[in-house]
Amino acid sequence: MRMAVLDGKAVVGDDLSWSALEEFGAVDVYDATPPELVVPRGEPAEALIINKVVLDADTLAHLPRLQYVGVTATGYNVVDVSAARERGLVVTNVPTYGTDSVAQLVFALLLELCHRVGHHAQTVRDGRWGASEHFCYWNFPLVELAGRTMGVVGYGRIGRRTADIARAFGMRVTAHDVRPEAMTADGVTAVGLPALFEQSDVVSLHCPLTADNRAFVNADLLRRMKPTAFLINTARGQLVNEADLASALNEGRIAGAGLDVLDGEPPRPDNPLLTARNCFTTPHIAWATRASRRRLLDATVANLRAFLTGAPQNVVS
Repeated sequence: MRMAVLDGKAVVGDDLSWSALEEFGAVDVYDATPPELVVPRGEPAEALIINKVVLDADTLAHLPRLQYVGVTATGYNVVDVSAARERGLVVTNVPTYGTDSVAQLVFALLLELCHRVGHHAQTVRDGRWGASEHFCYWNFPLVELAGRTMGVVGYGRIGRRTADIARAFGMRVTAHDVRPEAMTADGVTAVGLPALFEQSDVVSLHCPLTADNRAFVNADLLRRMKPTAFLINTARGQLVNEADLASALNEGRIAGAGLDVLDGEPPRPDNPLLTARNCFTTPHIAWATRASRRRLLDATVANLRAFLTGAPQNVVS
């Protein structure tokens, strides 16, 4: 089989390799592929491995040899699956690989908001502690999580893991999901979105992006939050109206935000959240621990092997 990995650097970084694919045939590996090169690079291939490269209906129509698309992610909105289905193409994803890593970053962002570790460590490096007349100091309110409420929006694998960690911190957990039955087994209090935003000290987003929830975190929901509350988003940037969130932060209507995703990545220089008050943004790294990427790479190879043996798995087309 002839294969092409069109944006492989995102997964393997500098510490992993796509060499496992060589057992299936010839493979061309590209670190990244701009839109104008997707067809020229993909045209010889029977199988494409992609992460963020877009395969719309028109592009698929120009890839006559293609039989299989492996998406190295859980979300597969980069592929027009309807067009793929009409063509008889098999499209697979990797439904679970980064649960623990993403939930871990939720609390890295949250604890930064609670303690401003980076800021305080830098002031020590700058000599402020050594010059202090007191044995300690702090520049921001320090927040204890025990006894506070974590509101989880989207109670899938990552939402559940986030809830587990929140409980370990002594937090109460409420949740909202389009599938109320998802919360029954865990005994989580199910609430509507307005109530969740009103009651929570921390709101953490873990829902997939759909046509119905784009920019649902808007001025109305943000106005319902406590002025001491934090918003955490490690799901999809498009879930948030960025102008509304920036306004809420700059006007002090909420206390802070921790974001690993933005609407448009890499972000435009004029994205209002890049300069918003008390907003910590990381460059979409929640999924990218080595352990998580290793699982992703192994699952991608396993998906292709299953396809070639006539028993495809994790099919989304």
